[in-house]
Amino acid sequence: METEFTPFISLVGGMLIGLSAVIFMASIGKTAGISGIVARFLTITQLKEFSSNYKVSLAFIIGLLLAAPAYFYVAGDLPQQSVSSNVYLLVGAGLLVGFGSALGSGCTSGHGVCGISRGSKRSIAATLTFMITAFITVYISRHVIGA
Repeated sequence: METEFTPFISLVGGMLIGLSAVIFMASIGKTAGISGIVARFLTITQLKEFSSNYKVSLAFIIGLLLAAPAYFYVAGDLPQQSVSSNVYLLVGAGLLVGFGSALGSGCTSGHGVCGISRGSKRSIAATLTFMITAFITVYISRHVIGA
């Protein structure tokens, strides 16, 4: 699937993501990494605690789920995307992402947006690893396999 690069929209989107990460950090003192927020939510839910962390995590997750309907409401259409119908590929990819997030102590949003902005060497190394792996994967899928 090819997408049209729009520098202005990409710049505004990046600025909004950065601004939201700053607001999240300033308001509750935690990074806006999705894997960490979901992990905190699941841990708190298992402990049956209804703390402020639970409320913040729940609000963040609901916001993620409502983003696509909100976009549709504003834009009138959803962006085109394609998802493989290969269930084994989807399950394998999901397991690899989950394992990588656990092994790397965070996900792309936590390391790439929040960690790099704080100058974390671990986050810089993790983000470089994510990016290099993505470059290699795209090259192999497009030029070697031809998918």
